Amino acid sequence: MARHIHLQPHLSVDELEHRYRAAKEPNERTWWQILWLLAQGHTATELSRVIGYRAYWIGQIAKRYNEEGPAGMQNRRHTTSYRPPPVLSPALQEELRGLLAAAAAQQESWTGTDVAAWMAERLGRPVSYRLGWSYLVRLQHSPQAPRPRHALADAEQQDSFKKTETAAQSGGERLSPHAGRGVGHR
Repeated sequence: MARHIHLQPHLSVDELEHRYRAAKEPNERTWWQILWLLAQGHTATELSRVIGYRAYWIGQIAKRYNEEGPAGMQNRRHTTSYRPPPVLSPALQEELRGLLAAAAAQQESWTGTDVAAWMAERLGRPVSYRLGWSYLVRLQHSPQAPRPRHALADAEQQDSFKKTETAAQSGGERLSPHAGRGVGHR
């Protein structure tokens, strides 16, 4: 005979049913249903046939509820971040953003190495140029400068080289769109 799982009396059976019916997140709704049915006296083996969770996992849900109470019945995938915390605090990020804006106003360009050197000075530890570059990208800094012109460029010669509409029209007959295609391409 299967053992009954004992639940701590954090909530009554009616409150467990209410939490089950009110839950919006699918996993949490299933967990509350499991707890509600366990509180009614069903075994984990019976619930595993009905709900589709293994008896072991049902026991783990009950264990978490017993240890943490109703607050433990939240889907932690939505509240847990696996990202490392940012290296620069929001205040340091704003300071860097201001420095980058001031440098852009003076026509100075900062590279990832420059930002890494500034970060190393502020943080008191070595910082990779790659991290400096990632903060340039994160702060959406891009130097806005016109493309350089060739020193010996001749504007008249460049204009005469460009195709104009009249030169394209005076080129003769128009070819069909299928001209030059091989056999079988229609």
